[in-house]
Amino acid sequence: MTTGPASVATLPEAVQRVAAALAALGHPGSPLMLDAAARTAQQAADALGVRLGQIAKSIVFRHVASARAVLVVCAGDRRVDEARVAQHVGALARADAAFVRARTGFAIGGVSPLGHAESPIALIDDSLWRFDRIWAAAGHPHAVFALAPDDLQRWLGVAASAVSAPPMQG
Repeated sequence: MTTGPASVATLPEAVQRVAAALAALGHPGSPLMLDAAARTAQQAADALGVRLGQIAKSIVFRHVASARAVLVVCAGDRRVDEARVAQHVGALARADAAFVRARTGFAIGGVSPLGHAESPIALIDDSLWRFDRIWAAAGHPHAVFALAPDDLQRWLGVAASAVSAPPMQG
């Protein structure tokens, strides 16, 4: 369940940053504040009443050579394949909570694909194009916004690639 769009001035600072980025990009929507936390893709899907794959989760790694954040946006029902990501950008390391907050300006569980403190190296998994409408975190564990996969590609300036593990057969 959502509480709907709030006045931008009443939103947490990180959500205000995402709202400003959306407005600057000409996106007609604004962040929605959820009644419950959506720190995981499953929690977000449950709160929104959408399929797990419609949640565009933002996973952050540390780029070994440059110490920049590597942002991988992937469907919520897929697992990021670190080896595939490394084939695109080079060696990776895990990003701890302090690194994620310092490089993105967001806490883990609320990392938005846009509005970062520092420009990340970005990748978008092609599995998101199974859906016309997807949802992404908007800077806070209770905040999300709707978009189309093509929006991500345009905003991040990168082509989609196969960076998730193949889905489990079963």
